[in-house]
Formats: sequence, structure tokens, C-alpha cells
Amino acid sequence: MSEPSPDARSTPGNAVAVRDEDAFDVEALASWLREHTTEPGLDGVPEVRQFKGGASNLTYLLRYAGRDLILRRPPIGTKAKGAHNMRRESDIQASLGRVYDQVPRIIAWCGDEAVIGSEFYVMERMVGTVLRRDIPDSLGMSRGDVNLLCRNALDTLVDLHRVDVEAAGLGGLGKGPGYVERQVTGWSARFRKARTPNVGSFEKTMAWLEENRPEDVGQVLIHNDFRFDNLVLAEDDPTRIVGVLDWELATVGDPLMDLGGAMAYWVQAKDDPAAKFLRLQPTHTPGMLTRIEAVRYYCDRMGIPMDAQKWAFYEVFGLFRLAVIAQQIYLRIYRGETTNPQASRMRWFVVYLDLKCRWLIRQHRRRTSRSS
Repeated sequence: MSEPSPDARSTPGNAVAVRDEDAFDVEALASWLREHTTEPGLDGVPEVRQFKGGASNLTYLLRYAGRDLILRRPPIGTKAKGAHNMRRESDIQASLGRVYDQVPRIIAWCGDEAVIGSEFYVMERMVGTVLRRDIPDSLGMSRGDVNLLCRNALDTLVDLHRVDVEAAGLGGLGKGPGYVERQVTGWSARFRKARTPNVGSFEKTMAWLEENRPEDVGQVLIHNDFRFDNLVLAEDDPTRIVGVLDWELATVGDPLMDLGGAMAYWVQAKDDPAAKFLRLQPTHTPGMLTRIEAVRYYCDRMGIPMDAQKWAFYEVFGLFRLAVIAQQIYLRIYRGETTNPQASRMRWFVVYLDLKCRWLIRQHRRRTSRSS
């Protein structure tokens, strides 16, 4: 996508002044980029803004006189083993871009932590709208438009799951069959390591997941954090998706696990008040599919048989995995390693997800007992 002219660009609404704890040497960055890339328009020192949502990896807007770029780097403080690998994230996007045009173009990766205090990578800024909690009135979207956007989002996930992994050069990401088993074991271990005394143990949830885990339904390229605030909508048509962001967790694995992760964020209009309060994306908007409608739509497109009993595992796992991610973020504020307000609210998110997982398991057991 071509860059806008300087006078046509607008600063994204959630790009704010850089937090002191997340600041870096901008002149050193600018010098490194000029020396290590052949990109045009990198004269001078860019204005730097920070995106508010960066509770995991940190994301910055680099505003040069004639173009905008995006920088991604790991968070400050404790990091889960294997997480926040900038080289891996950058390489996935560079490879995937050859066969999937909704990926931002990578400009440079830097492994020299002396430049800004950590490794980082820089990519193009995909111009368009990124939705947050609500769909802006300025987009003028009707109920029908919202429904089309919702289906287009699910189609984008289907298209990703149909990517030829070998043709993209990403076959090495997969570890073969047993993905579901590895995920249950791995995320359970991560939670136990990150748990703090002021949240629940999740032991019953983890035991239920182990007892009820299904076999893999396939091995495809999965995003692992697919949600509306990682999608870029076209400026001239907000129902059309032109970009998919944040490939930190992408891998090769079971497509239903990816769908379960996406549905964990999917708060709908009839959900409880706590879910609505914690909502991160506009899936409650009239015209959006409900969770079960979204699952059915996706499974019909993919040709995967699905029923409520089978779906229960993926729904609970998606919520549990989200709780682990939130707990890993909260651990940094618990240890005094960040003042990020996004991190401070994560404890309550974990507490709610604990209750939600246990409620869903009870519902599943009731359905099972009625059908037996």
C-alpha cells in the first residue's frame, strides 16, 4: 500500500506520548536505520509516539517528514521463555508476505540491543482504520455493513488457514501432530509459573482440559491472536480488510485452536455485565454474528463438522489461554517492573476468566449428563 502524502496523514488516535519507562534513543535508531536499509524518506529524526495497547510487545509510530513506519520491541522486565522473539515475528511476516498480501512489509530487524536497549524490527505502516472497543460513528456503518465486516473478518481467518505453509517457507514452524496436547501442557505450565497469590489456581480448569482434549483436526498456519484490533480496514471501505497485524504468536497448528482463541475476545450483546465491561472489541454491535454463529460460519467455510459438545473444549481453552496471557502481563506490574495501566487491570481480567471457565465446564457437564 502506498504511503499517504504528508498533509493527508493523520496520527492514529491511540498513538500517545511515549511512557518514560518505554523510551529509547531515537537518534540512535534513526542513524541505525539509515545505515542498514535502503529505504527512502528516512532523513532526520522521526517523531515517536507509542500505541496505548502495548501490554505485551511494545509498538511505536515513527513519523518521518514524508512517511510513517512502525517499530516493535519486547516489553521491559520479566518475559516468558520463548516469548517476545522479534526475529521470529519479523521472519514470519517477511516469509508470509510472499503468499498473503495482508501482512505489513518488513523493513529491518535489529538484534543489536545496544541500539535502543533491546532487539526490534521496523515495518511499514498499513494505512486504514483499526477498531477498538466501539465502531466509530464517523464510519457511517449500517447493521448490514457491520454484518459484512464480520463475515469478511472470518473469511480473512479462513484464507489464512488455507495458506500453503510450505510455499510460504514456514513449514519449519510446525512440530507435527500433537499440537492440542502441547498447547494444553505448555499453557498450563506457563500459568503455574506466572501465578500470583491474588488470583485463582485454575487447577480444575487445567485438569478438565487435559481430560477432554481432542485430537488435532489439521496443521495450518495460525495467527493465535486474531481479533478486530489486529485488523486494518480499508480507508475507502470499512467492511474490507487490508491488513492483519501482530504475528508474535503465529505458528503451524490446529485451526480450531486459533478460532477458539479468537472467540475468547468475542463479547456479544447478551453477555453478562462483567464481560461487557472488560470488552476489547466491538463484537456486541448490532449486525455482528454471535459466537456460535461465527463458529458455524467458519466451520462451514472450512468444511469442519462442529457441535456444542465438541466446541466446549476450544471455548474453554481459548478463555484459559487468554487468562494466562493476561496473568503474564500482570506479573510484570506485580513485580514492579512496569507502570503500564493496561497491565494493572489484568488481574481482574484473570479473576473473571477463572469464573467463566468454571461456569462453562459446569454447563458442559450438565449437557453431557442429559445426553447420556
